[in-house]
Amino acid sequence: MGRLLLTTLEGNFYSCTHCKTHLALQKDIISRTFHCRHGKAYLFNNIVNVTVGELEKRMLITGLHTVVDIFCVGCGSILGWKYEIAHDKSQKYKEGKYILEMLKVLGPDGNSYLASHDPQLAGSDGDDA
Repeated sequence: MGRLLLTTLEGNFYSCTHCKTHLALQKDIISRTFHCRHGKAYLFNNIVNVTVGELEKRMLITGLHTVVDIFCVGCGSILGWKYEIAHDKSQKYKEGKYILEMLKVLGPDGNSYLASHDPQLAGSDGDDA
């Protein structure tokens, strides 16, 4: 097994709650109005230091999507998912974008986010479980 090469981000960035591995820059947030079964989630244009799982179709609040789970390369924790295919034409903007669950990351200030059940987020994606 080789040495783990991590990308180090500069500026305001989000990192893994468990191992502090850098994940995404604050400037790469597309939307803060998503949620998942654990609370708030943000849609990002780019992220680093993750691996992806197997392709799978999931029925989310906004319809059927083909996604892959994303995992921290530092500790293996699941962090969210990547949209590979949006089956509804109105959701195509999500393709190639990433969801980070805020409960699983530290914010730019180094603080963790608490689970939120904000009813105003009812139209966002998350597992329909």
